[in-house]
Parts: sequence; C-alpha cells; structure tokens
Amino acid sequence: MIHQFNESEKGPLDGVRVLDLSRLVAGNMLTLFLADFGADVIKIEKDGKGDDLRSWKESDEPIYWKIYGRNKRSMVLDLKSEPGREALKKLASHADILVENFVPGGLEKMGLAPQVLHQANPKLVIVRVSGWGQTGPFSHKPGFGTLVEAMSGFSYLNGHADKPPTLPPLALADMIAGVYGAAGVLTALRAAEKEGIGQVIDLSLFEPIFSFISSEALKYQLSGVPTMRSGNQSSHTAPRNVYECSDGKFVAMSGSMQSMALRILDTIGRPELKADKRFHDNDARVEHRDELDLIIGDFIKQKTQQENLALFEAAGVTVGPVCSVADLIDSHYIQGREVMVQLEDDDLGCITTHNIVPRLSRTPGAFYRAAPSIGQNTKEIISQFGLENIL
Repeated sequence: MIHQFNESEKGPLDGVRVLDLSRLVAGNMLTLFLADFGADVIKIEKDGKGDDLRSWKESDEPIYWKIYGRNKRSMVLDLKSEPGREALKKLASHADILVENFVPGGLEKMGLAPQVLHQANPKLVIVRVSGWGQTGPFSHKPGFGTLVEAMSGFSYLNGHADKPPTLPPLALADMIAGVYGAAGVLTALRAAEKEGIGQVIDLSLFEPIFSFISSEALKYQLSGVPTMRSGNQSSHTAPRNVYECSDGKFVAMSGSMQSMALRILDTIGRPELKADKRFHDNDARVEHRDELDLIIGDFIKQKTQQENLALFEAAGVTVGPVCSVADLIDSHYIQGREVMVQLEDDDLGCITTHNIVPRLSRTPGAFYRAAPSIGQNTKEIISQFGLENIL
C-alpha cells in the first residue's frame, strides 16, 4: 500500500515552526523528527544547489533528500545579501526553533548572531550543530562525521583485532547527534514555555557518539589498557557472535545471561561444558571466548540458517538471522509491523523508506508532504509572512 500525503492532518507539534539552515545529515535528522510529528519545518536553501544532501544520489536520484526531506517546505534565500538576512530575521520572529550547522562563527559573520536573532524573538531556540562544539580548542575546525567517528574511539573499537579500525558504513555520528538534538530541542521548548526565554543548544557531533561508548573511559581508568577490537565478540559477555551456517548465511547469538549461556550449551548437545572451568561462568567464558566460539560455530556450520533458527528458537535461545535489506523487504516482521512504508513520489512513483519513529499511541506522527524541490515553497512563504517588501 502506498501511503498518501495529507497536509491537512495535525500532529502533536502542530504550531511549532522551525527554520532549518543546516546541510547534510545531522540537522536534517533533527528536523525530520520534528516534521514527522507536525512541526512546520522551512528549509532555507541556496538557489540552484540547495541542501548538499540533495547531491547524495543513487541511480541519479537524490535518495537521501527524498527520505530526510519529507514533511518539510523549501525556501530559497540568499543569506549573504542584506534582504536575505532581513527576511530571515522576520521569519525568526515567527519561529520557535532555528537549526544551523555553519562552522562556528558563521552566523556571526553574516550578522545573524544568536543575540541578533533573540532580539527578533526572545523565545527562539537556536540549535548550533558543529563537529567539535562552539567552544574548545577544535571549535574553529570544520567537522565531518567521518573524522568524529575516527577520533571518538568508535572506529578504534569497531572491527577485528588483526584488521585496521573500521568506520561505520553510514553517517552514524550525524544520526546520533540528530536524535540527541531533537531531544534537546523539545527540552528547550518546554523551558521556553515555562520561562518565556529561548536559549542556544551547542550540539557537537563528537559528544553524542562518545556518550555511547563512554564506559570505555572508566574501563581505561581502572585497567590502564584500552579495549581492543574484538570483531563481533563482546568483551563483557560470551558467547556473543555471528556464526556461519551451512548455506553461507549467518545467525547472531547472544548469551548475555548465565541461564542463556547454559541453555546454548545444552542446545548444541554439550551439557558437560557447563561444568568445564573454561565455561562455567561469564568471566571464564569471556576469557576463553575464542574456544567457545569454535565449539558453537562448528555446530551451527552443520545446519542451514533456517534449521539453526528453528532449533535455537524452540530451545528459547536468543538467536536471530543476519539480514540484508533484500531480506528485510520480505520479512514477516517488517511487513507485520510496517517498519517500512511506501510513499508517493513524483519521480519514482513511490519510494520505500522507514516509518515514523517512535510510535505514539494517542498523537502519532504522519506523512504531510513529499520532500520538496529547491525553493518549491518560496512564494507561499513570502506571502504567508509578508516578505514582499523585503525580497
């Protein structure tokens, strides 16, 4: 079923207006969350080029923009011109949130510093996205997610010990920052409602992803040794890995609780290993995880993926398939929960994308409009906010 867009629908953030000056992933992820729940997100874009996310293409289609630009409006505005800056200040006077990701100091150079914007609207929440933050020794540096993922410690931990550190195959730091940013914005909006005063949110790409692995800092403090890459194994529990099946497919398995680990040993027909000093408790299993993985892997290798899934699931073991997107498209879970949806698209007829996250029982999000072309809504926004005498 192709979902229809309905601009007349009202979401829980109806009445919240967002000016999105950002480019690429983090800002768009943040404002997508707000747009999906009814906020009026106005993308401020350069004429001709638009958001750089539009240039990330597959088969000559701007697939990332089509997904992360949904539910938003697009307005072309030249912020390097005086009329453009005046128009932005007037728009800011009608907005609740402004999101930007210029190199720190960029807004100031354009004469649009937070103090200026707050003169136009004291309740405005301003989100400043940057690689390293607005303060600190790296604040002057441009920051891309790749550099942040490398420096944060994430890539050092990701991959196998005998291989180089591995970068994620997606804009992970940006995505995490976008989700953190959405939470921060809603917190700041609540404060503005109570106190009548806006504020500035300093959102770096570095700190959100580091927060996901910050336990590593305490581990290092206590041990003096940084955690080494361990592939798909865990340094905390065993067994935990992906195992190849006889048909070349893989299953993932986790025995993070003592009872589950013992259940796995029973299921592979090796109950005697429960008394083996190498495997009798979690600390021992972690120390001997390579030996344990060989035993489990040899068992799993004798059966197909489906045979393994049936066997271990029947035994109550935490096991699941390793899936490609091709596998997910036809997955009973994906279809039954409608994790993916089909949306109308002028160019492709429809596009497959993720459903709205998270799911609210009483005030769910909705699909309001397809990702706009560059400046598609410029005229209506000019008219809506009386900008004819400025632009």
